[in-house]
Amino acid sequence: MPWKIGVDGGGTKTECILVDPAGAVAARHTGPGCSPSLVGSARAREIASEVLEAIRAGHPEAEVSSTLLCMAGSRSFWREFGAGLTGLGRIATADDSVPVLELATRGAPGLVLHAGTGSFVAARTPDGAIHYAGGIGWRFGDEGSGYDLGRRAIARSLLELQGWAPPSGLGALVRERTGHSTAAAVAGYFYGDPATNNGVAALAPEVLRLAAAGDAAAGEAVSASVWQLLALAVSVTDRLFPGTRPGTLRAGVSGHILNHPFAFQALSSKAPFQLSRITEPPIEGVRLLLARESA
Repeated sequence: MPWKIGVDGGGTKTECILVDPAGAVAARHTGPGCSPSLVGSARAREIASEVLEAIRAGHPEAEVSSTLLCMAGSRSFWREFGAGLTGLGRIATADDSVPVLELATRGAPGLVLHAGTGSFVAARTPDGAIHYAGGIGWRFGDEGSGYDLGRRAIARSLLELQGWAPPSGLGALVRERTGHSTAAAVAGYFYGDPATNNGVAALAPEVLRLAAAGDAAAGEAVSASVWQLLALAVSVTDRLFPGTRPGTLRAGVSGHILNHPFAFQALSSKAPFQLSRITEPPIEGVRLLLARESA
């Protein structure tokens, strides 16, 4: 097998590997997130170029036959970026959902539910085609994501401050995080934050902790959020796998939220298919894709 390069470019970080002719990872390099929707087109190109240059610098003797870019953000943007690369062999681009789908199904038909900062459902049909659902961003969806958990916590807190909901750990969490104790002040805090999505999503770990500790309001928020993502996954399987018994499908969950014990249990309690946890990093899925490419 010739030398190959694989990249997993997400919103949080960009990981790159160099795979030697024996199929082993000869070098790794990690840079900041490169999603063009978050850092802008120019910075995204810069980050992706830097990690590719860094991975090559350690092995100048490697004759790279192909490079696989699994990237978050605009498909057309990354296709254009890939078309401009030289000296990296054949260039292929794919969504950043493809590596976690590979980890979930190992090339077989099935699906993966992912939730971290954002969320999506990806599926592979028996003909090998890959389908993507959700991932429409924090402004319009991303149920099960860190942002959605934080948003639900804030909504509950505002109702508590208005006197329409009994006190909960969520209300205390939001008041402590903002330093405010009135509905107007809490709302103003988040509406006035230029990085609202990050501030809201930052509440998610505490929401999960409260849910696991038995806080009823937090438990309801987490369950409702991940169940909406599950409903999308069920809709996808109904469309893509008609007549297939759900129990026979490979289905995995990816990301720190869905792998949290409380969230995973909430999903498993309603899922019509058996769910397995994916604990390997997405870059391992990229490695598997590179290996299967030559199989």
